Amino acid sequence: MSTNALLDFTDLPRFDIFKPEHVTPAIAALLDEARAVVQKLENSSASPTWNDFVTPLEAATERLGRAWGVVGHLNAVVDTPELRATYNENLPKVTEFWTELGTNLKLFEKYKALQASAEYATLAPARKKIIDNAVRDFRLGGAELAEDKKPRFAEIQEQQAALSTRFSENVLDATNAYELIVDDEARLAGLPDDVKQMARASAEKEGKQGWRFTLHFPSYFPILQYAEDRSLRETIYRANATKASELGAKPEWDNTQNIVDILRLRDEEAKLLGYPNFAEVSLVPKMASSPAQVIGFLDDLAKRARPFAENDLAELRAFAKARNSARSFSANGRARCARSSRKPITCCGEAAIFGTSDTSAKLA
Repeated sequence: MSTNALLDFTDLPRFDIFKPEHVTPAIAALLDEARAVVQKLENSSASPTWNDFVTPLEAATERLGRAWGVVGHLNAVVDTPELRATYNENLPKVTEFWTELGTNLKLFEKYKALQASAEYATLAPARKKIIDNAVRDFRLGGAELAEDKKPRFAEIQEQQAALSTRFSENVLDATNAYELIVDDEARLAGLPDDVKQMARASAEKEGKQGWRFTLHFPSYFPILQYAEDRSLRETIYRANATKASELGAKPEWDNTQNIVDILRLRDEEAKLLGYPNFAEVSLVPKMASSPAQVIGFLDDLAKRARPFAENDLAELRAFAKARNSARSFSANGRARCARSSRKPITCCGEAAIFGTSDTSAKLA
């Protein structure tokens, strides 16, 4: 009998022997195991201790979380039809378990009892933190909700999980479907040889002539960074910026409504938990104390950075003007060329990049 990769916890994940057919039986077994532990702890009349309460619960849920983490990772990076199907089949089951766990008032009360016990004061800081985080997460998980509100809270979690998965699948499908065939090598001026070789190999693999580019990062980003052909840069940039949107290739991959629905459900979740908005919920486990503090930090950062960004932008505009280019689709590539022009090396023409991470592009 072959080993189920998701049930082997002896070492690192067994990616080498993983098969999509491992998912359903493994997840079913781990869910049964975790639910049995939860039921045993719920029914125990003994005072909760670290060894008798936290350890078995953490062990059972960690195994489930680790196995599902492997499935989620592989679904994101491999995405075969078989794996996608079994992932979507098991996602509601896993979401249901974590939602049930987060709203389990009996377990919540036991964590609070342990937090208030004499043993808590003797625990190492790391263990205290685990308990404190558990109490916090039970509150965020809806444990304190009225019983008549818990079913709706569970529905929200399941819908959000499904929407998030659909969002990711749409982005992935749109990314995988796009290709740009360039049949004139002159348009590839500025691209490194290895990038052109990779594009040529990609075209040959698909039985096509010329050079094939996709929206996978190693393929499209060098165009934005190095290509001298402005129209080529614009074409690949717009394709990447509009994928899985209302401006994308296929309406069924449009994520607009998914975003709207996710935001609506997050707002409803926040209201159920007693928060004015989801930003407040998101910040509970974080260092910032309020959305206003986050906005204030970003505003202050922008104010401090803007003078430097304006200087950079003025320099880039002067550089573009000197290169006889009135229109710019980017700043990062120009900045690279401007920096290069101060050094004893040859600049790659006016290569520019959309979607730059340069301060000048973000704050201008």
